[in-house]
Amino acid sequence: MTGVDLAKAAEALVGTRFRLHGRDPATGLDCIGLLAAAMAALGRAIAVPTGYSLRLSGLTQWLPDPATMGFTVTDTPSRPGDVVMLRLGAGQFHLAIAGNQCWVHAHAGLRRVVRQPDLPSGELLHHWRLVPPI
Repeated sequence: MTGVDLAKAAEALVGTRFRLHGRDPATGLDCIGLLAAAMAALGRAIAVPTGYSLRLSGLTQWLPDPATMGFTVTDTPSRPGDVVMLRLGAGQFHLAIAGNQCWVHAHAGLRRVVRQPDLPSGELLHHWRLVPPI
């Protein structure tokens, strides 16, 4: 599995409806569900939490350690398949996946997974890249 594969899997989910705690493309996805569904489509199931609120006091129960999901920290320019974490506001965190000349994310306001040319607005907190298999 490569970053390009992950980008394609995420882009294939564009149009899926948004649902907080959503983990199944048939019923809706949130941003963590989008990452989980894209990874599952490539045969790599990852465990992600449910039951969190829209505003969080911390991240420890919201997102598992990205290294356990096959990602490493990077500070280089984004490539397809990279995942970023943004702070949208106080206690509001969001994931987006780099696609082919776009960003894919579960947009709560538009109520669906969207593809957009620019990274969603927010403070960039983390940038991860999928580690290719050895």
